[in-house]
Order: sequence, then C-alpha cells, then structure tokens
Amino acid sequence: MEVQPANLLDLSALRRLEHACFEKDAWPLLDLIAVLTWPEVIRLKVVEEGEMIGFVAADPRPSQRAVWIATIGVDPRYQRRGIGRMLLRTVEEQARLPRMKLTVRLSNYGAVSMYEKEGYRTIDVWRRYYNDGEDGLVMEKVLNRRKVPEGGI
Repeated sequence: MEVQPANLLDLSALRRLEHACFEKDAWPLLDLIAVLTWPEVIRLKVVEEGEMIGFVAADPRPSQRAVWIATIGVDPRYQRRGIGRMLLRTVEEQARLPRMKLTVRLSNYGAVSMYEKEGYRTIDVWRRYYNDGEDGLVMEKVLNRRKVPEGGI
C-alpha cells in the first residue's frame, strides 16, 4: 500500500470512494472532474489490491500562504489503519507554502483527533457550513520548513 498521484482516469473510483466516505456531502460529478484536472491541485490516492481506498486533494493558495485540503477520505472499511495520516503527511511534504488548512465536521471526532495529533489546531468555526447545518472546524498547521541557504545546499 502506497500513496500515488491521482488523475482523471481515477474518476469512477473516486466517485465510489466519495459516496462511501461522505454520505451527506459527496461532491457532485463536476466537482470531482475539476479536482482531478485543475493544474495546481495536489491529488493523491492510496490503492489496495487495485481498489482506491483513500484520496486527498489540496489546493495551493499563494495569496493566503496556505494549501487548503479540499477533501480527504478513507474508505470506511479501511479507516483507523493510518491511511488518512499517510495521505495527510504526503500532501504536507508536497506543499510549497508554509501552512496547511482544512475544514472538518464538528462531529467527526476521529478526524479531529487525528488532525490534532498531527499538529493541526482549530483557528475558526464556520457556523452552518455543511448542507445539513452542521458547523465546520477550520484547522491549520504551520509546516516546519528547513531553510535552504541562497545558492542551494
């Protein structure tokens, strides 16, 4: 099991995963196509025995000096095995901005706990953010970057 880049050929698998992970909030088809094709988006997947079991998409926003995790999900049959953490750490390694941000359902205690253990902290609450009226926690992590001297290493 390893993290790999995702692309438009993964659309059907991503659609299945999205519905398995987010019953209430599954993204519509056009949003999935967009996240798999926008040039700057970091797209990663985890595949087990030919099946996509995890996915993350992150959107660099230089004006905010942050990379926003647009979606991250692990097939419920594979949760609590470190796959979400693996995706999170890999997207952080690929980020070229100093901060990571994400929004998570207030009631998603498992995800909130994982993010906190990975160094994320709650910086805001977006009231009634989700379609069903649930609040979203906005979480942020400042990435520790080793400074490279001018002229390289």
